[in-house]
Amino acid sequence: MSSNDIVLEAVPNVSEGRDEACIAAFGRALGAHGCSLLDVHSDADHNRSVFTLVGGPQELADSLVAAARKVIEHVDMRVHEGAHPCIGALDVVPIAYLREEDRELAQDEALAVANRLAAELNLPVFVYGELASSDHRRERSFFREGGVAALTERMASGDLAPDFGPPRLHPTAGAALVGARPPLVAFNVELDTDDLEVAKQIAAKVRESNGGLGGVRAIGVKLETRGVAQVSTNVQDPFAMPLGAVVEAVRAEAAPLGASVAAAELVGLAPAAALDGFPPDVELRGFDERRHILENRMPVRRV
Repeated sequence: MSSNDIVLEAVPNVSEGRDEACIAAFGRALGAHGCSLLDVHSDADHNRSVFTLVGGPQELADSLVAAARKVIEHVDMRVHEGAHPCIGALDVVPIAYLREEDRELAQDEALAVANRLAAELNLPVFVYGELASSDHRRERSFFREGGVAALTERMASGDLAPDFGPPRLHPTAGAALVGARPPLVAFNVELDTDDLEVAKQIAAKVRESNGGLGGVRAIGVKLETRGVAQVSTNVQDPFAMPLGAVVEAVRAEAAPLGASVAAAELVGLAPAAALDGFPPDVELRGFDERRHILENRMPVRRV
């Protein structure tokens, strides 16, 4: 197989969800090196944009570094505000392999991206997930706990060192997390209450780390512009844990707290199987299967 046959996915998360001109500029940079930009999902409350693009090895690295330059020019973490936890302007850069046989290529591409972000843009980069140097560094929450301020202190004290780049945060852009993984699904469940504590309690019950759903990471957030609370999740393996099961688990935990599920939201794209058995009584906001089903958006492999 030649490199032209290989399609990898990247899902960079940028800490800007309000400035439409900046978000558009980031998207143009991502699509300027042969990659296909499939989706952009921005949220003003989270103050975050999630981009989904596909391309071959090297194309992804070129696109991501070009976009990172734009992000660093426009996003200043010293004044950043948003509901979603983050540690950097280019906060998370996962490289996803869509076939098991491409796993090592995705890992190599992720390491190349991490190295270039550090060397060319002076960003400290932490590697998480499959490429983490130790088990306790596998989860993004390990680096995000306490936000930028806590990370600054941990690095200054020598308690935490980046895998690539300088031993201190970039003065305006913070740090970046880079990893390789199979496709995951970012998925939000909106409640019919504005009580943040209710959302946090539900998130604590459904997340895997507390004995909840396998492969599910969850946090509770409040969406000020909508006046509602939300359980925001990442589903690590949507084939084993379809989104309908996540909705039903949230619904079951919400009921004793006097709340219920009002709607749900897909962030970016998902494989078709992730929506098998999705409850028909729950609105999936803004969903269009032509745009949001991964298989429907994949480019034809080049030969």
